[in-house]
Amino acid sequence: MTDLEPNDSGSLPDVPSKTRRKQEMHALQGIGKELAGLHKDKLAQLSLPENLADALAEFKRLSRHEARRRQLQYIGKLMRTVDAEPIQAKLDEWNDVTHAQAAKFHLVEQWRDRLLAGNEALSDLAMEYAHADIQQIRTLIRNAQREAEAGKPPKSSRLLFKLLRAAILDEKANNEDSPEQE
Repeated sequence: MTDLEPNDSGSLPDVPSKTRRKQEMHALQGIGKELAGLHKDKLAQLSLPENLADALAEFKRLSRHEARRRQLQYIGKLMRTVDAEPIQAKLDEWNDVTHAQAAKFHLVEQWRDRLLAGNEALSDLAMEYAHADIQQIRTLIRNAQREAEAGKPPKSSRLLFKLLRAAILDEKANNEDSPEQE
């Protein structure tokens, strides 16, 4: 019986098209490329088959473009023999954590920039983050503005960033840990 002959129920079997198979192969090769960019500690967390782990290690050793391209194709071929869903789920989890960290970093940067730009931002900060040390923040703002005018290194601006990061992240952690009151 060939693939295109009717099965027992009289209908043709569901054979994916060539385009669909190529899309799946390219997706697996993309996962392999993402794996190749990971640090060895993260790769160890995935418990990959030995042949795939060896191929990824070999990829990192290669320096020539064409050799790396061929090795990525080989990694994509090896990816067809493993269940890619748990690997993709773990990669997505790591990427979401990275995006969340970047969002928090940008929030802190925005607050610092607002505070250095004007005084009304300090009252907004005091209302939103009640536990923040407003007096110390005010002092760091004043020092950072003086340093900027004098063309000195932004020491106070860095300290302000650290203080804001601690205040904002502590507030977010407190909000996530406390149950909502009705």
